[in-house]
Amino acid sequence: MCEMTPYGLIGRKLGHSDSPAIHAAFGNPDYLCYPMEPEALPDFLAQPHLKGLNVTIPYKITVMPFCKRLDPLAEAIGSVNTMVREADGSWTGYNTDAYGFRYLMRNAGLSFAGAKVLILGNGGASQTVQALAKLDGAQRIIVGDLKGEYTYDDLPRFTDSTLIINATPVGMYPNAGQSLVDLTMFPQCRGVVDLIYNPCRTALLLQAEALGIPYSGGLPMLVAQAKQAEELFFHTTISDSEIARVGRDLQQQNESIVLIGMPGCGKSTVGAALAKITGKTAVDLDGEIERMAGKTIPEIFAAEGEPAFRALEHQAVLEWSQKRGIILMTGGGVVLDQANHAPLHSNGRIYRLQRDLALLPTDGRPLSQQNRLEELARIRTPLYKALAQYSVENSGTPEETAAAIMEEYNAYTCSQWTESESAGLA
Repeated sequence: MCEMTPYGLIGRKLGHSDSPAIHAAFGNPDYLCYPMEPEALPDFLAQPHLKGLNVTIPYKITVMPFCKRLDPLAEAIGSVNTMVREADGSWTGYNTDAYGFRYLMRNAGLSFAGAKVLILGNGGASQTVQALAKLDGAQRIIVGDLKGEYTYDDLPRFTDSTLIINATPVGMYPNAGQSLVDLTMFPQCRGVVDLIYNPCRTALLLQAEALGIPYSGGLPMLVAQAKQAEELFFHTTISDSEIARVGRDLQQQNESIVLIGMPGCGKSTVGAALAKITGKTAVDLDGEIERMAGKTIPEIFAAEGEPAFRALEHQAVLEWSQKRGIILMTGGGVVLDQANHAPLHSNGRIYRLQRDLALLPTDGRPLSQQNRLEELARIRTPLYKALAQYSVENSGTPEETAAAIMEEYNAYTCSQWTESESAGLA
């Protein structure tokens, strides 16, 4: 721990946190992450210069004895995620996660009323969700955990659950791709929430999307609870409309734009144009494969064949799909391996570029030279359509196509955030 400021976030591992950027967007640039081990907590919390802290895994319950006073909501929930230093030097503990979670639910169009709720995990965040489920009219609440009344092995007993909430770190970066449940086991599920926000879409949320189940990741909760924390830190009031503004900006900063399409359809030139517009780094996946292999793609095909190339391509997909906020230009055949689909969408919105086959070049493209483009298109077009969230005709300049993509992307991100009335507890 080096630089110290009056405000920040404490937790055990915080390398992934967006909290400093969120609090800065709410007008507090003096906010840092303070990762620490449990034994460091007492001395850290005793430092008199600290004025306000947020608390995350695994300390939301641990910090409660350090608070001289607890807000009634925090006391009722049994979890603290915000601490405010009082004039006498003592700490008061609050739970702004409750405000954040209610905002998330409203933003996603979800409700506890009458729901059969299955909550995964029983830590501090889960305590908040459990309390709100009771307050907001859930019909039944089941908590699955490694130990306790119901373990994860007991989940098949509750396949009639209608709302499933992951309050564990399972599926969080860098261990993306993991999930505690298979949603096909829950045919009556009408909503899924994952409190994780990195990656943008966990394996659980990707499955919910594929099944057409309304869902939300944890970013709306994170942004909304930060807004209320800032109000407590500075004894002020911030409009709820600011949650939508900060959330949209952060989503646009962190979410990648992924380009797919036939070889030669213009992904590289459009990607470069998008990089200029957005300031994001453009990454050519084929170029990364060549870097990994130490040879060109035609050389890979000539020496080792297509299966070896596809294996390298999948490795590159796994690596680069975990990066946030980039422009990722893929090879034309990336859609052929189903295992590439979920990683590409985990942190990215996927755009398909379309161009007349007669205009597609074949030089330096082994498969385009060996096969008729019509045959490649026949096989790949259904896969492009299935994977892409949006298709755009690339018949003008790269700048015009990039502008069309950004118009759709901006409309999409705006639709993900609503400026609701206060989501806090009375």
